Amino acid sequence: MDLFISDKKLRRAIEQGTLGQRYGTDMAKKLTLRLAALRAAQSLGDFWPPRSGPERCHELKGDLAGTFSVDVKQPYRLLFKPKEETLPADRSDERQRWQSITAIVILAIEDTHE
Repeated sequence: MDLFISDKKLRRAIEQGTLGQRYGTDMAKKLTLRLAALRAAQSLGDFWPPRSGPERCHELKGDLAGTFSVDVKQPYRLLFKPKEETLPADRSDERQRWQSITAIVILAIEDTHE
């Protein structure tokens, strides 16, 4: 899957190899694993069903509807959106929708429960 990183600080830390300095060693390891898993996936459908595997990939609700989340290190999540997608009115086939997502934009790392 294609990854684009909109968060400038995160992008700089990845490019400069300073994730450990910015986020701590444990968080950097988990973040590196999650980014590698996302890059290796053919589409977001590889993470179906939702909440499968250690990533626990799922779509958020409410104000963050349309944003997806994967666990990094409790309580932090890696948030991303499909690069080019508008939410369809008919959401009857979510699995197909996930399989159609082949590029994502990384938005942030944050605790979504605050």
